[in-house]
Amino acid sequence: MLILCPATRIGSYTVPASVTTVSGFAFASCTSLTNIILGDSVASVGSQAFDSCTSLIRVTIPSSVTNIGNLAFYFCTNVTGVYLQGNAPNAGTNVFYKADLATIYYLPGTFGWSSTFAGRPTALWQLPNPLILTNGPDFGIHTNAFGFRVSWATNIPVVSEATTNLAEPVWSSLVTNALAGGWFYFSDPEWTNYLSRIYRVRSL
Repeated sequence: MLILCPATRIGSYTVPASVTTVSGFAFASCTSLTNIILGDSVASVGSQAFDSCTSLIRVTIPSSVTNIGNLAFYFCTNVTGVYLQGNAPNAGTNVFYKADLATIYYLPGTFGWSSTFAGRPTALWQLPNPLILTNGPDFGIHTNAFGFRVSWATNIPVVSEATTNLAEPVWSSLVTNALAGGWFYFSDPEWTNYLSRIYRVRSL
C-alpha cells in the first residue's frame, strides 16, 4: 500500500496498521516530521522512503519489517535513534547515508545483530518492562513444549507466570531468571496438561 506524506504533516506520525509497505519516496522531504512509528503490519520500507526528512529524530520499526530499501533514510541528518523491535531485517545499500548521528537499537534476544547495522553502530534497547518476544524461530510449540524468549535488562530478575482463567486469574509462578545477557528462553513442558494456559512475565 502506498502512503504519501501530506504537506501539513507535523511532529509525530504512526503509520496505520492497514499499511503493509511504505513505498519509495513515501515520506521524502517531510521536513516537519520528527518521529515515525511504523505500524505492526509493515513488511518493507521502500528506497528513499524517508529521503531528506531533516527534522526526523526517532524511528520505531516493528518486528514485521523484513526489508529496508536503498537510501531509505538518506540525508536524515538529525536521526539519533532507530529502534527495531524484531530480528535484523535485510538492508539495502546506503540505508543511512548522511544520517551520521543514528544509532540502531535492538532488543536483547532478537537475532542477526552485530556491532553495526547498515553502517551504523548498534546498541541494546532496554524497555521499561520485560517483554515476551513473539518473533523468531523458537516461539511457540517445539519438541512437546511451548516456549518463548523474554527480553529486558541485563541481570534483573524476571518471573514467568501462568494462569488458566483470565476472567478470574490465579497466577502461578513457573520460573525466575536473572536475564543474563538481557534475555532468556522460557519453556513449559506441562502445557499439554491444560485446555488453555495464558502466560505473563513481570519484574521482581
